[in-house]
Amino acid sequence: MRIREIKFEDNLQIESIIKSTFIELGLPLTGTAYEDIETTRMFESYQEKNAVYFVIEEGGVVKGGGGIKGLKSGSLAICELQKMYFSHEIRGKGYAKQLLQVCLGAAKTMGYKQCYLETLSKLETAQKLYKQNHFKPLESPMGNTGHNSCGIWMLKTL
Repeated sequence: MRIREIKFEDNLQIESIIKSTFIELGLPLTGTAYEDIETTRMFESYQEKNAVYFVIEEGGVVKGGGGIKGLKSGSLAICELQKMYFSHEIRGKGYAKQLLQVCLGAAKTMGYKQCYLETLSKLETAQKLYKQNHFKPLESPMGNTGHNSCGIWMLKTL
């Protein structure tokens, strides 16, 4: 397994992982990454300045990913951890922790001071990972992500 920046040819694989995770876990499809136009064109969506999306691959097959981008309608000093999803075959093996560290390192390098994220209450394992990595719960959302089905908001100082 290796972590690398996304390529154009990864688009269909990472879209499939994101969308199949929602179906598999019975997560809401509206007001989430499932219906984001970005999910259908991940490479293109992370080409702006101070944005990056990483994939985890094994033998040319994408197994998961996660990215950093400036928080929409937020402070320029705040980024958002976005679209961190993994295929069922690699969950629970420590790759999420590794990818989170790579994303947070990239955020610091890009000059962000804080990292925001949103998640679903049903994703308890993800919440545990974020808390272990010093993300603090918020009482309300930040920015304008369009993810109104996400009821958990967290922030970390970098």
